Amino acid sequence: MPVRRIPKSYRNVTGIHASSKSIDSAMFESTLERDFITLLEFDSRVLEFEVQPVKIEWTDKNGKRRRYFPDVIFKRKTKHGIETFLIEVKYRSDLKEKWDELKPKLKAGLHYAKQQGWKFKIMSEVEIRSVLQQNAKFLQPFIRRGADREGDMDLLDNKLRELKSSTPAKLLGELVQSDWDKAALLPTLWYLVGTRQIRCDLENEALNMNTPIYWKP
Repeated sequence: MPVRRIPKSYRNVTGIHASSKSIDSAMFESTLERDFITLLEFDSRVLEFEVQPVKIEWTDKNGKRRRYFPDVIFKRKTKHGIETFLIEVKYRSDLKEKWDELKPKLKAGLHYAKQQGWKFKIMSEVEIRSVLQQNAKFLQPFIRRGADREGDMDLLDNKLRELKSSTPAKLLGELVQSDWDKAALLPTLWYLVGTRQIRCDLENEALNMNTPIYWKP
């Protein structure tokens, strides 16, 4: 459960992101935080995450006690096992303009994370608003919706298995002729891509009808 209540804001966009991996409500205070949560939700390596999970207390240079609430903690599968990351989400412009103010609390966050055996990272729009995040944002509605008909999944899978590789446009063209029928199959195709049942390069290429796709055994 978040240790700090996220207030309504008239400057930033606040809300709750629908999530199956969040330990509690996946609340956000900005569109950048929302986009980061989208990325966590979509990344198959991420096991779980929590918004504003800890309160870190530190003393400033004047001896005054301060509190700091990092934005997100998440657990991810890596080649070294399961690692925990404590994250602060900030725009590059804020980091530049408010660095003197932010530096002490970020340093406290880094120290706290090291004590716990975690990694501490600052994530800006450069790291968050990637091709993968754009693809995740596009695919998530289809993932939530699910396949319209199980038979459509088998139809697409069997044809792609036969072809081994294709594109969305070519695959649909192999199966049906009318634009109406292609449109009816397309949501299930994107569902299969989003759930990794059809392979493609989601990290480096924005999805479109000519994206190379591959059958996944």
